[in-house]
Amino acid sequence: MLNLPVPSSHLKYYLFVLLGMCAVILSALAFEHIGGYQPCKLCLEQREPWYIGVPLMIIACLSLIFKGPACLTRGMMAISGLIMLYSFVLGVNHSGVEWGFWAGPGDCGAVEGGLATTTADFLKQLEETVPPSCIDAALRILGLSFAGWNALASLFLAIVSFVTFSRQ
Repeated sequence: MLNLPVPSSHLKYYLFVLLGMCAVILSALAFEHIGGYQPCKLCLEQREPWYIGVPLMIIACLSLIFKGPACLTRGMMAISGLIMLYSFVLGVNHSGVEWGFWAGPGDCGAVEGGLATTTADFLKQLEETVPPSCIDAALRILGLSFAGWNALASLFLAIVSFVTFSRQ
């Protein structure tokens, strides 16, 4: 199945997955750097699949455009689907923590700023820095937190990836 040629008409699906991945991770980064929403530990973990998925989909798109080996092209799409399923699981886990369905990690909280060089600087950082909590959603849009939207986007892109992979 992996050796069957990938029709060039599938490029639109490959590009859709790539652009969808880019849109999600760029949105997360924009909410952080422009909107000022500091990510918690679970938020940062949810970004990792996207950081891996985008380069893989670039390889898949280039392989399809330049008629690379079908096993590489289709394999990257299958791996993309698996990565998005993993991202879905991470999103559901974080959403469950936010809704109180299960406990989150005991060490949840992002480290902000650099390392303190003196005891006084360290104490000042402790007083001023409040790391984000994994159990409190920073923002809800239409009832879903960032983690919930991540889960939905991940599931959708996983489905598109697997359907595209399975087509001849």
